[in-house]
Amino acid sequence: MTLLKIGSKGEAVRELQRQLNKAAAVPTLGVDGNFGDKTDKAVRHIQQRLGLVVDGKAGTNTLKALKQLNTPAKPTARPEPDKSAMASTSPAAVASAAVGAKAPANFTAANILDTTRKLIEIILHCTATPEGKHFTVDDVRAWHKQRGFSDVGYHFLIYPDGRIMLGRPLGQIGSHVQGHNTGTIGIAYFGGLTSDSKTAKDTRTPEQKASTLWLVGQLKKKFPTIAKVTGHNQYANKACPCFKVPNDPVSKLAA
Repeated sequence: MTLLKIGSKGEAVRELQRQLNKAAAVPTLGVDGNFGDKTDKAVRHIQQRLGLVVDGKAGTNTLKALKQLNTPAKPTARPEPDKSAMASTSPAAVASAAVGAKAPANFTAANILDTTRKLIEIILHCTATPEGKHFTVDDVRAWHKQRGFSDVGYHFLIYPDGRIMLGRPLGQIGSHVQGHNTGTIGIAYFGGLTSDSKTAKDTRTPEQKASTLWLVGQLKKKFPTIAKVTGHNQYANKACPCFKVPNDPVSKLAA
């Protein structure tokens, strides 16, 4: 994808200007296809608003974050599950078999975007959805947008079959741990509740564990400044991600 900056011209700049106007960036722009000082100022405004690196350049992360902000969430017939069980700090125990890292068929290291955002930590989550019930990234995105987020709060989400799905652009600050979003990457696996939604539980499948190990390893390799892997429950009085990350093999990858 072409990097748009001061001096760029053409249809890609016109589309950027249309998206900036739709997002109510300041100043309001004439759609003339000329990336000048006003467009630079509008890009910086939206970058600051979305938690992106503020450099006035519209690259992959900025363009994707802007598009996600302007795209209405797909309607979902599935309401957000009751998360009251997450208030428990003692999730139900589950037998855990040792697994090794494995890349899922749908995702490669090339899917991990570059960013100049300084990354120091990966924080693991669950989606707090019932075991054995199918939910999608679009569901989570809709729930989060209904809460007023600009996009889904996590950067990556992992399906029970191990598929890794892109969430919020990596260059954008997430919305996954209050007070700990700057410099962190949020990864969530689908699950975390018993099938009746009444109890927090480590529902990770072997495929989810293998994909998490692989993804964390790839992120650490790409961003050596990442110094630790933690769980949401280390920062909040709740069960998420429903296992103790310091006792899990994934925590050793950033040691």
